[in-house]
Amino acid sequence: MYVAVKGGEAAIANAHRLLADRRRGDRSLPAIGIDQIVAQLGLAVDRVMAEASLFDRTLAALAIRQSRGDMIEAIFLLRAYRTTLPRFGYSRPLDTADMTIERRISATYKDLPGGQLLGPTFDYTHRLLDPSLLQDEAVEAPAQRTAETGRVMRVSEILGEEGLIEADGDMPEDHEIGDLTREPMEFPMTRDLRLQALARGDEGFLLALGYSTQRGYGRNHPFTGEIRIGEVEVEFDVPELGFAVSLGVIQITECQMVNQFKGSAKAPPQFTRGYGLVFGQSERKAMAMSLVDRALRAEELGEDITAPAQDEEFVISHSDNVQATGFVEHLKLPHYVDFQAELDLVRRMRREFEAARSAGEDMKEAAE
Repeated sequence: MYVAVKGGEAAIANAHRLLADRRRGDRSLPAIGIDQIVAQLGLAVDRVMAEASLFDRTLAALAIRQSRGDMIEAIFLLRAYRTTLPRFGYSRPLDTADMTIERRISATYKDLPGGQLLGPTFDYTHRLLDPSLLQDEAVEAPAQRTAETGRVMRVSEILGEEGLIEADGDMPEDHEIGDLTREPMEFPMTRDLRLQALARGDEGFLLALGYSTQRGYGRNHPFTGEIRIGEVEVEFDVPELGFAVSLGVIQITECQMVNQFKGSAKAPPQFTRGYGLVFGQSERKAMAMSLVDRALRAEELGEDITAPAQDEEFVISHSDNVQATGFVEHLKLPHYVDFQAELDLVRRMRREFEAARSAGEDMKEAAE
């Protein structure tokens, strides 16, 4: 037994050395730096921060490097680190209307108050490989303008002025915002907890569910009311001071999806909302999140639950890629005892099956 344990430890230690060797790669090439990952692989960094629920570009880049670019492994690493950090309290709600906007588009209003701002996007690029990127060629500086300050009206406010869309986020006065990282998960969930789960949910999973709602698996006919990407200030109330202090500025992506609703006996015909907000520039994730958020409101809006995206327990229980990874990858661990037990059971069942079949054949021969 001792020899087996010792041999296992040696194999594991060598696996770690081999992993470090593969991580470093060709020694004739310079090692990739954390600053390079932050500056040049920014969307990967943003996804890791969003799904790990920790806004720190340097640590997210470190996780990407350590995981050799395996995004879910990087998310796992950063989320594990997050659990070691002390919790001082909760920030004030972000006011995204005061965002310093880098990108802002709407698919519902062409002449958007404040204008459409395309920002850095793949939307208008040709989906063709660019051979020029094989070399480090000079890049032309983009045109820039002075950032606008002050409040920027949301598209939902335009509809709200005519009463054409439901109110935004009405909750009972005595409702206390939940914390998914501190409280055990229970169903049914309130919308604030669902949004927390969706914000850190796997982008691919939410994208597939959001797509399913557009293909008829759930009542959903969406319009992108607005997507905005930019920086917002995070403030924290300090009881000893009696006022809020600024903790810094973070980049976020916000999406408001406008959906059809026929109305009911209690509510007139109006549009409803789906909402998504995530760290960094992650508009595909924010859009998918807003589609699924709206689908999960089916019971609240008196709609039939007929599709996976409308099933709260199904969606929330399977959206977390760290939890999913642990459950799937545990299958790689030794299951020798369990398997031997099932192997023995199958063998006994086969012997009984063969005996029964043989007895049946004997009875048939005797009858003839």
